[in-house]
Amino acid sequence: MTERQVFGLVLAGGKSRRMGRDKALLERDGQSQLAYMVELLNGSVDKVFVSTRPDQKNDEERGQYEQIVDRYDDLGPVAGILSALHEYPEVDWLVVACDLPNIDEQTIKHLLRQPDGGQPFTAYISSHDGLPEPLCALYHSGCTGIVEGFVDAGVNCPRKILIRSETNLLEQPDPRSLDNVNTPDDLQNSILQAT
Repeated sequence: MTERQVFGLVLAGGKSRRMGRDKALLERDGQSQLAYMVELLNGSVDKVFVSTRPDQKNDEERGQYEQIVDRYDDLGPVAGILSALHEYPEVDWLVVACDLPNIDEQTIKHLLRQPDGGQPFTAYISSHDGLPEPLCALYHSGCTGIVEGFVDAGVNCPRKILIRSETNLLEQPDPRSLDNVNTPDDLQNSILQAT
């Protein structure tokens, strides 16, 4: 466990429009990608939650886990992030997307070992474009007002929030660890399988 209290949030509330099927249910080695992500975080943080939309909270897969249900409509991933920040504002949140097939324990542990340095966010630098990776990042306690301020100003993109804020940026231990799957082509080139 970590010295500071850290909760994990697996973002699984997306509509998976580009994929055409629920990305949380994609399979790897006989388990769903969602189950893999929850298991991965369980060994590194104090508690893990799954972020869901209200219409998903009773589905068979997501219903197995403790959830934080979105309090906001049509805001994308920031809806889940902000809902978690409001639910437990006193903890640091390790936020990860459910569609990262290459993420591993090394990537998670490396992120958690970093001191926050007083900055509200800690994130990896994308190996593709050099910008912050907001969906495998630490949202430190005390950042709720910052995120809320951006959302109130119409900035709903987590990446833009991190770009425009003081963010502790880190190199990825493995440049492929945060490659995600958004389309059937991405899926074909990954270790995941369609169900």
